[in-house]
Amino acid sequence: MIEGKKIMWMLKKDLLSLWRHKPRLISLLLFPIIMITLFGYGMGGSIENVPIVVVEQSQGNITDLTLMAIKDMSIFEVKNITNNVSIAKDMVNTGQAKAAIILPPNYEDVSNNQSKMVVLYLDSSDQMAAQVLIPATQALFSNLASVFDAEKLASLQVQNTSQSMGSASISEDVVSPIDVANENEGLDEGSSDLSSSSSLEGIFSSTTAIANSINLQINRIYGNIEYIDFLVPAVLAMTVMMSCMMGMGQSIAGERETGELARLFMTPTSVATVVGGKIISKLIIEIGRAMILLLAAFLLFGITIRGNVFLAIGILVLGALCFVGFGMMISATASTQEDYTQMVMPLTMPMMFVSGVFYPIETMPWIFQKIAYLFPLTYLNNAMRGVMLKGFGIGDIWVEIVVLSAFLIVFFAAGVVRFDRDV
Repeated sequence: MIEGKKIMWMLKKDLLSLWRHKPRLISLLLFPIIMITLFGYGMGGSIENVPIVVVEQSQGNITDLTLMAIKDMSIFEVKNITNNVSIAKDMVNTGQAKAAIILPPNYEDVSNNQSKMVVLYLDSSDQMAAQVLIPATQALFSNLASVFDAEKLASLQVQNTSQSMGSASISEDVVSPIDVANENEGLDEGSSDLSSSSSLEGIFSSTTAIANSINLQINRIYGNIEYIDFLVPAVLAMTVMMSCMMGMGQSIAGERETGELARLFMTPTSVATVVGGKIISKLIIEIGRAMILLLAAFLLFGITIRGNVFLAIGILVLGALCFVGFGMMISATASTQEDYTQMVMPLTMPMMFVSGVFYPIETMPWIFQKIAYLFPLTYLNNAMRGVMLKGFGIGDIWVEIVVLSAFLIVFFAAGVVRFDRDV
């Protein structure tokens, strides 16, 4: 027989227990809000503002109009315009840009039917961004003539005419053909000819001729990367993160709750010995788990590591230490394992989605892109993909190594201080 009054007592007891454990209560309230925000705004968005560099090896109307068309596309964020191919390629190789659009030296030449080879120099390690950049660039040059509408042609003619007359510079805003006529009323006959309809038609015809003779060559600098290649390095990092974080809850908060930790410290054992032993044991377990996952990726999907295998393992060890420290820092403030779980979930789940494990960071709103670099998992992902997909060495990922080491020091310092006081 169910006793209603006792049920109410039990309900009151559980609610009071939750109220007394403020970290658990706050986490329960925050976690659903964080997750719905991430799924609502951060996941599945279109890729926009992908950083690129443009190489212009010729000067003229057609080149200027091409640059206008590139800047007008929301998918591109032009980081630099240069005439040096080596500079552009170096920006892509070092990760400052995802791709370089290289216009050929004969881009302005309409005197013959010689084809013009435009090169898309692409960082193919970011497979999802590459999937969007390639068709967008192909569409741009396939429809070049239609992109350059009459208003942009008229605007460019006004600017060129003003420069040739030595007049003050005109705003770069787009103007209509009527405005062009008004601007040119006071100019001499030769200048007026430049802005006449026949001149505009000539430039438009030249643009059409160039559009019809463009060939787009795609250079994937890291080969043809599949989604599984993009995914595996980050899944390795995520597995290490989740295992270390969840494992430390059982190892410290769980043993504190059952009294095992207190009994351990009744023996002549120092805090450093206990903490060190737990760190080493957890590290061995998680590295073994990561190696099994890596071996499975080799056997099932043919994944290869372009860089040094031992460097990849070393990065995983550094990441595991970092997240063990993170878990120790949080578990030191949790009196029970349930408290720890509720406290860690609002950190691990957003970190998993925002840090670019499944989707490139460029798919997210700009605020999430900034938040991503506050999480250690972002740097671990970047380092693992750099070694496995790009063949990077220590000199190429030293920033990620330094940042992970800094997180490691901060987490362990905070965790040990709190652990000493609590135990």
